[in-house]
Amino acid sequence: MAAEKLVGLQSAPSIAMALPWFADEARLYPKYNLDFQLVYIASSGIVTAAMSGGNGSVAIVGGEGPIRAFLGGNTDFVFIGSVKNVLTHSIMGKPDIKRPEDLRGKRIGVGRIGGNAHYFTQYGMRQKGLDPLKEASLIQTGGAPETFLALSTGAVDAASLTTPQDTRAAFLGYNYVIDGRELKPPYVATGFVTLRSVIAKRPRVISQFMRAMAESLKIMRTDRDLAFRLMAKKIGLTDRRVFDAAYSAEMKVLEPRLDIKPIAIQATLDEIAKTDPRAKQVKAEQLIDRRFLEEMEKDGTFDRLGLK
Repeated sequence: MAAEKLVGLQSAPSIAMALPWFADEARLYPKYNLDFQLVYIASSGIVTAAMSGGNGSVAIVGGEGPIRAFLGGNTDFVFIGSVKNVLTHSIMGKPDIKRPEDLRGKRIGVGRIGGNAHYFTQYGMRQKGLDPLKEASLIQTGGAPETFLALSTGAVDAASLTTPQDTRAAFLGYNYVIDGRELKPPYVATGFVTLRSVIAKRPRVISQFMRAMAESLKIMRTDRDLAFRLMAKKIGLTDRRVFDAAYSAEMKVLEPRLDIKPIAIQATLDEIAKTDPRAKQVKAEQLIDRRFLEEMEKDGTFDRLGLK
């Protein structure tokens, strides 16, 4: 039987979003009868726009884009799992920027508007009593590698970065000005998203994809050396000290069985509701379809893989 073609989108090159890379490296896609193509598109908002236009059937993506699309009327979007239900971005600052109040009047790199980094910047600043819209300049800097480059070259004074870029910045002497490792706000930082219409037409294909991701999670958790080689290959992270620190921190916050938690979606809805009243009318459960996770629970897939 010919392998099923499936196009997936990825919104950031990071450890949490690396499961499709592990699946490719371990040749899991043929095992699950998939002819899978992964396309990187920086920012969850742009990913959801691409999916709305028919360019991609599944995505590993930050939560704000799909949730905003849902609020905008595209209720075809649905979360089917998650790698990470807390946001661990941090705002990293130049050596002279040490405290949250030092961010006043500064240029902060936020990736792309509507993405995880932008969301955390607003959330983190508000948590510290700052108004992100009035007290700093939020600068779009592209994807995670470009945002790190903007900070390291002085194009911005501070930047919202996640693992491993925040760890890399810390090793270079930049400060954790607002430390997401302490705040850990509930948020779908890395979710699996598809369309209800795709599930209706291709349920087995999406099921096989999620099984490949579960096996990839096992590999990522148990093969640190492979993880290092992949990070070096995919994002140029060749410093083993930086990698080990980033990897150890990230493994602590990943979902052991790809669970998608309503609290993570609800927290995002509550934050969006501050500027978009439509978010008050939606409950987290409306954006979740658990059938593929339940399948793997019932047939023992997670147990066989040793995922606890």
